[in-house]
Amino acid sequence: MPTYKLILSYDGTDFHGWQRQKEARTVQGVVEGALEKITGQKITLTAAGRTDAGVHARGQVAHFRASLSFEDEELLRALNAVLPWDVRGISLRRVPDYFHARRSAFSKIYEYRIINSHLVSPFLFRYVLPWPYPLDVEKMQQAARLFVREADFSAFTPAPTRYPVRRIYRSEIKKRGSLIIYRVEADGFLRYMVRTIVGTLLEVGRGRLKPEEIEKFFEPERPQAGPVAPAKGLCLVRVFYEPRSSIITRASSTGLE
Repeated sequence: MPTYKLILSYDGTDFHGWQRQKEARTVQGVVEGALEKITGQKITLTAAGRTDAGVHARGQVAHFRASLSFEDEELLRALNAVLPWDVRGISLRRVPDYFHARRSAFSKIYEYRIINSHLVSPFLFRYVLPWPYPLDVEKMQQAARLFVREADFSAFTPAPTRYPVRRIYRSEIKKRGSLIIYRVEADGFLRYMVRTIVGTLLEVGRGRLKPEEIEKFFEPERPQAGPVAPAKGLCLVRVFYEPRSSIITRASSTGLE
């Protein structure tokens, strides 16, 4: 049975996350429903990452298996004609059968956006965290770099997990006027991990935590990090399915190779 790779973009505001739920509107449920309407078949999507309620995506990747008579472009056009406007199919194509949206992924990039101002455009409000208080962005940048490592990230999730080790390849903050963008790339993320890192960086920016104190969250007797930043500032930007030379070089220079 052929395998299809689907790239999706969605505004997560009015979704209860990715994963299908009986009594709630979810991205998986909406897209599977649209595919069933078009094809007459029950189709199950598997995503690269299960985004939480309120989290957005510009480059979510999912795969499904189905025997269909549609050409790829024809199916994509039909899908977008049926989908609601807060979710769009960006691309759809047949791929080798071994492809798996989650297991084949090499890394994922998330961005978290903060507007450090009293004035936030209503056209941006759904996609950023408004923060009208002073922040020391240089200290936040120093702290962000300390997350580049392979380590146990248990302090950055409230949910117990059997496999808490993750490898972060890139962790950086950039400032453009009042806009603060945190970008992180890793081989995977624990639940609420990015939002908890952002909450911790905000504590640094407020002067409640020193950049070097990030290390205590990786010690054996670690405290819980946080708080957890609101979902609406977070976006899944892209999923990569093969290593890139820039990442390999960066990992080597930080001792990850």
